[in-house]
Amino acid sequence: MAKGVRLIITLECTECRTNTDKRSPGVSRYTTTKNRRNTTARLELKKFCRHCNRHTPHKEIK
Repeated sequence: MAKGVRLIITLECTECRTNTDKRSPGVSRYTTTKNRRNTTARLELKKFCRHCNRHTPHKEIK
């Protein structure tokens, strides 16, 4: 069976991962899809983080 062109990826907050002094424990994660032919590099989007309580960059994780 052939793999499809679109992949389901997970985006994780970069500031929650590195900052230990935040208002609540945990890491913000979102799931989305990307086209593997058009976007071969790791995706980075600004999304709202409930733990940081502001918009932060979220990077694609494996």
